[in-house]
Amino acid sequence: MSEQTQSATNQTRSGLPAGSGWLLTVWILILGSALAVPYSAHWSRQLLNELAAEMTQREKAQAEWGRLILEQSTWTAHSRVETIATRQLGMRVPEPNEVILVQP
Repeated sequence: MSEQTQSATNQTRSGLPAGSGWLLTVWILILGSALAVPYSAHWSRQLLNELAAEMTQREKAQAEWGRLILEQSTWTAHSRVETIATRQLGMRVPEPNEVILVQP
């Protein structure tokens, strides 16, 4: 090679060795990955805490629902309805001769 071509080649080259672009790209990817790991762990913990809170709320709602169903069954018990109908409303079971059948 002539001196002129060699000096032109030296002028076009920067001070970085060949393949530095790939090395920089890999370094940036590694840095991004290193920052993503604690972020994803933190996000996962937050979601887990939210899930635990929602499950606790669901359990409370289910317990309340069970109490309400029990209360409803108490208020609609046949004996209670019959007692209220007899005492407060003066209702009674009709005699067989008081029953009138209607034909459709």
